[in-house]
Amino acid sequence: MPQVPAPSVATQSADSAAEQPIVPDSEFDKALPPLSSDINAPLEPMTLEPVGTPPPVAATPPAATATATATAPPATNPATAVPAPADLDQPLPPLASFDATPLVTVADKAEKNPEIRYETVVTGLDKVGLEDEFKAHWVLKGKGKAANAAVVSARAHEDGELAGRVMRAAGYYDGTAVGTIETIPNDPGRVRALINATPGKLYHLGTVKVDAQPTVPPDLIANALALKTGDPIEAGRVQGAEANIATVLPQNGYPFAKVGQRDILLDELTTTGDYTLPIDTGARASFGGYTTTGKLAFDAHHVGVLARFKPGQIYDSRKVDDLRQALIATGLFSTASVEPVKTGKPGPDGTEQVDLLVRQVAGPKRSLSVSGGYSTGEGFKLEGSFTNRNLFPPEGALILNVVGGSQEQGAGATFKRSNAGKRDRTFSAGVTADHSNYDAYNAFTGTVFARMSYDSTPIWQKKFTWALGVELTGTNESVYDFGRARDVRRTYFIAALPGQAQWDTTDSLLNPTKGYRVKLSLSPETSVQGKISPYVRSLAEVSGYYPISDSIVLAGRVRAGSIAGISRDDLAPSRRYYGGGGGSVRGYGYQRLGPFDPTGNPVGGRSLNEFSLEARYRFGNFGIVPFFDGGNSYEGVLPKGQDLRFGAGIGGRFYTNFGPLRLDVATPLNKRKGDGLIALYISIGQAF
Repeated sequence: MPQVPAPSVATQSADSAAEQPIVPDSEFDKALPPLSSDINAPLEPMTLEPVGTPPPVAATPPAATATATATAPPATNPATAVPAPADLDQPLPPLASFDATPLVTVADKAEKNPEIRYETVVTGLDKVGLEDEFKAHWVLKGKGKAANAAVVSARAHEDGELAGRVMRAAGYYDGTAVGTIETIPNDPGRVRALINATPGKLYHLGTVKVDAQPTVPPDLIANALALKTGDPIEAGRVQGAEANIATVLPQNGYPFAKVGQRDILLDELTTTGDYTLPIDTGARASFGGYTTTGKLAFDAHHVGVLARFKPGQIYDSRKVDDLRQALIATGLFSTASVEPVKTGKPGPDGTEQVDLLVRQVAGPKRSLSVSGGYSTGEGFKLEGSFTNRNLFPPEGALILNVVGGSQEQGAGATFKRSNAGKRDRTFSAGVTADHSNYDAYNAFTGTVFARMSYDSTPIWQKKFTWALGVELTGTNESVYDFGRARDVRRTYFIAALPGQAQWDTTDSLLNPTKGYRVKLSLSPETSVQGKISPYVRSLAEVSGYYPISDSIVLAGRVRAGSIAGISRDDLAPSRRYYGGGGGSVRGYGYQRLGPFDPTGNPVGGRSLNEFSLEARYRFGNFGIVPFFDGGNSYEGVLPKGQDLRFGAGIGGRFYTNFGPLRLDVATPLNKRKGDGLIALYISIGQAF
């Protein structure tokens, strides 16, 4: 429960001026005997807080008139001080609150003290709707056991204080609460704790006044302070309104604004409180330049590349927070902070320029990663990579990767420049060498590529992303020659200009639960294998995610592809479309959907269509996913709606902070000769 410090209130005394200070008599003090020489006296007196400690948003007892402001004195320790006259007016504590259990001697310590049971009755708070708030924090918790009645009495006393704080936080400043206990007749092993609350009247705001310098626009503070005359004086409402001002001012050009201590003067006759809040707005500011200090990962110029604002724009703390997050997203820092610094230089529109000081502590820039998986048709696959994220500052990474598997082996090197001249733009270039041995083909492939992209990351997921690139590939592959009716090996040289665009409204890259994605891929290519054969590969995919409840999400996907401008037999087998596998129609082996050669091996096609449906049920860090897939690949340029193959199964998910681990088991529903009964897929991430 949030607490607001108690404001000062005004009090007055008719005879305060007549009071004279008491001057101590040192000679008299010397004649006094020592306070105590009892060696059995307790070392530290027990401190008992009296019922009715100062409220979170309240005042000391309200006064009808106010002429001076005074701070309430600290509470007196009842265990050590002589009661004030006001204390003598209070009723005596009930006898049931005293523990009459005989003292335990040394010989009795080995015996276990019998526990007593208690139950709690709360009255008064339900009338003003505060009982649930009280029970969210009470000590007694309704019923239970305690060592003796004194323990229950102490807990009831503490809950009585809590009830008072709850009432005052809700605006009932005249409210009182007492916690006592009573015995239950004919049941010596039980007591009843009573929390009796009397809320009194609800106090409301009287006048609402803010002492601050003029702002631009003039009503900036008035609109941000969501308090008005007649509102209940509630702790949460007052604190929330003041916190909103502390947030809004830096978002609108006031980076050094300070919200002072509120003052509320309560009037018990009208049950209102006049509210005053001092605010120092500071100078209105605009963005200047950048400075940086510490163990640097990159210089101040690159900080400006990450910023989404230009010098001269009105200061906005949201843009500063965005810059701080962008620094963290680079992965190059152990810690990074951004703070405004006054320059005293004039800016546009009467503002003062402020520079942003970036404090950097560069973290480790080298990392190793390993991942692996298994699926029917692809076998086992293990991938490892070494990355130096800042070998070529700023943000120039070298990535070395290797793939080892039962049916694929390869290695590659990639240079990657993140935020290349512009925020979120990435340039990458590299070389790869790969050997693949599948039922569809056996290929030795080398590729040189370059790519420019605007990408999403788990921290910065974007609605629209794109990529453009160039690839030069040389590949030697086995291919079935239908003219010769046998397998032959051919060498292909391929030049491609792949491009991709995606629109994404989902809430997560790795585990979406709502929204949709539309992705289009287009790659004009030229194949040189004895002759030049230009063609175009295209692929369109739409996926959607709909939450039925907090734990169940329906997910669906459709995909269609086409290759136009070349015959299938002139196309390298590795560039054709295939169906089947963990990311396609589950239940069928990898690349085993589509046309076959006479020996029973897949040869792929120039078109593809697929769909998938999943019901993702999650409980804690685990999940169960039944699914149904369908699709096929075809020899022609356009996919057909006939001869579809269907698979169904169930999967398990284990959710981690980097994405779900997936295990799917599926079976083909219209099984063909040569298809297995069960297919297994293990990987990281959802199927789509």
